[in-house]
Amino acid sequence: MTATTTSYDHALYIDGDWVDGGGSLTVDDLADGGTFARVAAATEREAERALAAAQRAQEPMADATVVERARWLEAIAEAIEAESETLTQTIVHEAGKPVASARSEVAAAAERFRRAVAEARDLQGEYLEGTTAGHEGWNAVVQPRPVGTVACIAPYNYPLATVALQVAPALAAGNSVVLKPSSKTPVCSAILARLVHEVTDVPDGGFNVVPGRSSTIGDYIAGDDRVDAIAMTGSSDAGKHIARESGLVRLHMELGGNAPAIVFPDADLAATADACAKGAFKFAGQRCSAVGRILAHEAVHDDLVDRLVARLDEWQPGPLFDESTAVGPLISESQAEWVAELVDDAVDRGATLVAGGDRDGRWFDPTVLSNVPKDARILHEEQFGPVAAIAEVESEAEALALANADDLGLDAAVFTDDHDRAMRVAEAVEAGAVRINGAPSHGLGDIPFGGVGDSGIGREGLGHTVEEFVTSKSIVL
Repeated sequence: MTATTTSYDHALYIDGDWVDGGGSLTVDDLADGGTFARVAAATEREAERALAAAQRAQEPMADATVVERARWLEAIAEAIEAESETLTQTIVHEAGKPVASARSEVAAAAERFRRAVAEARDLQGEYLEGTTAGHEGWNAVVQPRPVGTVACIAPYNYPLATVALQVAPALAAGNSVVLKPSSKTPVCSAILARLVHEVTDVPDGGFNVVPGRSSTIGDYIAGDDRVDAIAMTGSSDAGKHIARESGLVRLHMELGGNAPAIVFPDADLAATADACAKGAFKFAGQRCSAVGRILAHEAVHDDLVDRLVARLDEWQPGPLFDESTAVGPLISESQAEWVAELVDDAVDRGATLVAGGDRDGRWFDPTVLSNVPKDARILHEEQFGPVAAIAEVESEAEALALANADDLGLDAAVFTDDHDRAMRVAEAVEAGAVRINGAPSHGLGDIPFGGVGDSGIGREGLGHTVEEFVTSKSIVL
């Protein structure tokens, strides 16, 4: 592919129309180098317009029938599929995702909108009879109602699929939406806005897209009284900041992770090595559910290290438009520097750099560290890079103590052939989800996904997210 620059001069979608931004964003081309797109950026002035539009649209959005909402969602799903090639190429260029993974992300986004149709139809309410003394003969109609305006704050690593996981349930429930995509990857959201505009009759103001820098509009949107719920995917620090700014609103946050993979001597080491390699290296580790640390029993530590090294050939960086490429660059040079800092810290403390460790700009070679000391920062901080950091543990108790030593608790994995131990350890690990004998994975949104501690509030997943975006009204007869 040759470098191209895409101009989205009116990328702000507010109140059913395209408007000029008060600034602009330059989107780097991670596939070909240079600039991929220049996108209009919102200032507080445009954010105010979007919030006002969303507030005006609350009543017509809430009045839309389930049939109308289902029609919007299905039309968006079909439009995403029709624009699959454009969206795939956009993800490759702006997020640096290998083309095969980018194509899968587009398909997942379309499917999430389509599955949200069923969630819209399930919002039926209920009819109750009084069951306490003095309330004999009372009856009540309990109606599900949209919360109002949902601010969706999306990350850079899944610029379309995560947006779908936030926006589809919000629209299914009849809410107005103000979407702020990552300033690093705003183009997919601009395309989505165009599709919504072209293929649906969502009321003006019901869906708004305001790319912009978090420092310029993030606090403004989060702290505005017109926002009734915030859906956010991002780092733990960013989530805490938004929570401080937001006040009394519903917070729905999937934040940072550092998933431990606990490996016992009776595990199938061939399958374990495959799963840990995928968990650590897929999309260069830029996933909150990535395997950030491998806690291997001393009896299998060395064998597992050898098996992981043997799989590195399958996870080498390559041209992003090559169908066989599995690993691309990190989102920025500063992110690559952060990963290098954590690797250097581990080595300085006594870890062995078995393979990889080299950095070239944004590119960081898939890396294997062995005998990582328990105090190494990479075991306790989210890396968001392609590093398999393997620490040796002597016992189940030591593995659990290390897995639970910090405030991040998004995902985990347990590898063992002992069913009782698998369940015992899974229940003891402090995490929102634990995968047994596989890398953490949550599909299209049918399994609840979220963390404990600093890893988030609430659970993502289409049905679970819809529940966060509705309230109820009881009409007593």
